[in-house]
Amino acid sequence: MSEKSIEEKRKALEKETMALQGLRKEQATLVENRQKLDSQLQENELVEKEFKLLKEGARIYKLIGPVLVPQEKAEATANVEKRLEYIRDETKRVEKRLEELSNEQQKLSMNAYRLQMEIQGIAKA
Repeated sequence: MSEKSIEEKRKALEKETMALQGLRKEQATLVENRQKLDSQLQENELVEKEFKLLKEGARIYKLIGPVLVPQEKAEATANVEKRLEYIRDETKRVEKRLEELSNEQQKLSMNAYRLQMEIQGIAKA
């Protein structure tokens, strides 16, 4: 095979490698986001448990900027439930994307490996 063929395969390998690096960077960002979501989920689940322990008529305050503002228990509970639903949905979305990235990385890794083997085979010939 010619030098041109080797050069084309090296360029293809470089392209695969760059794509793989991009996927790994995205994966790292998603893992970081998932960790933040897990932390938020735990905090909000704790708040939900605390609300269940409150006696009827207990006062609830919401921190808005530097001010504590009174809030109805029903409203506060609904807000926490909505937040929990959002966090769980977002976590599912992130998990799905991480799985997709894993599959894409596996394909790119296999392609890169195949190209490396082809280049080595051509170079030996």
